[in-house]
Amino acid sequence: MCHHPTNDEEKTSSPKHTRRNFLKQTSALTALALAPAVAVKASEKNADEKIAAFFEQKNISLDVNGKAYQLSVEPRSTLLDVLREQLHLTGSKKGCDFGQCGACTVHVDGKRVLSCLSLAVMQNGKKITSIEGLQNGDTLHPMQEAFIKHDGFQCGYCTPGQIMSAVACINEGHTGSDNEIREFMSGNICRCGAYPNIVNAIKAVAKKGGSRD
Repeated sequence: MCHHPTNDEEKTSSPKHTRRNFLKQTSALTALALAPAVAVKASEKNADEKIAAFFEQKNISLDVNGKAYQLSVEPRSTLLDVLREQLHLTGSKKGCDFGQCGACTVHVDGKRVLSCLSLAVMQNGKKITSIEGLQNGDTLHPMQEAFIKHDGFQCGYCTPGQIMSAVACINEGHTGSDNEIREFMSGNICRCGAYPNIVNAIKAVAKKGGSRD
């Protein structure tokens, strides 16, 4: 004898009703799973600092602008952050923080480096030169003088990185033509558009015999 389901049974066994129950149950379980983490995050103040405390500190030695430093840093700290936050050398700028604008350029053992992408622990024992270390006392570096003379900057935010790359560009021997200079300076962005004047500044210094840190 065939059994014909009642209206209540039809509602319970229908695919639509089953899916609705499944979604409700799944949503409830997800909410329960996420709630503790959300609650902890909401209740924790200075969470970043507490998480950072779990990272082991590493002792490193750096020669920065001719001065020796013994530092304790987190393994994840970038060279840029150490320069700015621990040594208070704020000339190197944090522009994009993705290595795309060049504002953070410094020299490591004479080579230009994007300090926002370089871990400080990887520079242990190396010689670092930032924009603050280019000039000799009150005497500006020839590239700094050239940037002033040829109006190689406007707002000035990118200028430290531009100058550090410009010095490296000459030291690397990439000043054979305007196009070569532009190519090897292409990693440094100037949002004010002072590129022609920057090229002129580099050419002027190169013509006088080059540039060193």
